[in-house]
Amino acid sequence: MKLKQTKRAINLRALCESAILVALATVFSLLRFPPFRIDLWAQGGSIDFVMVPIIILGWRRGFRWAIPAGLALGLIECLIAGGIGWGLPSVLLDYVLAYGAVGLAGFFRNEKWGLPVGAVVAAFARFVIHYISGVTIYKIAVGESVGIFGMTFGDNMSYLYSLVYNGSYMLGNMIIALILVFILQAPLRKLPK
Repeated sequence: MKLKQTKRAINLRALCESAILVALATVFSLLRFPPFRIDLWAQGGSIDFVMVPIIILGWRRGFRWAIPAGLALGLIECLIAGGIGWGLPSVLLDYVLAYGAVGLAGFFRNEKWGLPVGAVVAAFARFVIHYISGVTIYKIAVGESVGIFGMTFGDNMSYLYSLVYNGSYMLGNMIIALILVFILQAPLRKLPK
C-alpha cells in the first residue's frame, strides 16, 4: 500500500531535485570541451547541454520550480562559469533572465509531448532575452560595422545583427536539447514524482 505523500514531503523532494538539476547544469557549463560545449563567438554564445536539466525540471515539477531554478542557474553561471557582461543590465539579461526563461518549459508539464515542446519554448524564450540584450545593451558593440558570416552590420542594423548572432548558437542549443530530451523521455517517465 502506497502512503500518501504530504505536501511538505513533495516540496522537499522537488527542492532536492531542483538543487541536483541546477548542480548538473552548472557542471555542464564548466565542461568546456566538445561534445559538451562548442564555443562559437569570442564575446559569448556557445552550444552546450546547460538548458537540458532545467527543461527536465520544468517537465517534472512545473514552471514554479523551473523558473527559480533557472534564475539561480543564471546567477551561478555568471559567477563561477566565467560569464561575460557589459554591466549589471547585461548580466541580468544574458544570464539570470535568460536561464530563468528556460523554466518556461514547465508550462508543458503533464502534456503528452511536453518535454520536446518545452525544449523548443525554452530555447525560444532564452533566444528572445538574448535578442533583447543584443539590440539594447550590445548595440554599442556593433559600432560602425561588424562582420559575421561574411555579412557586414552597422549601428543601424543591430536588430539583424542580434538576430544572426544570437540565433546562430540558440538554434544549435535547441537542436541539442531536442535530441537529448527525445533520448531521455522514456527513462524519465519511469522516475517517481
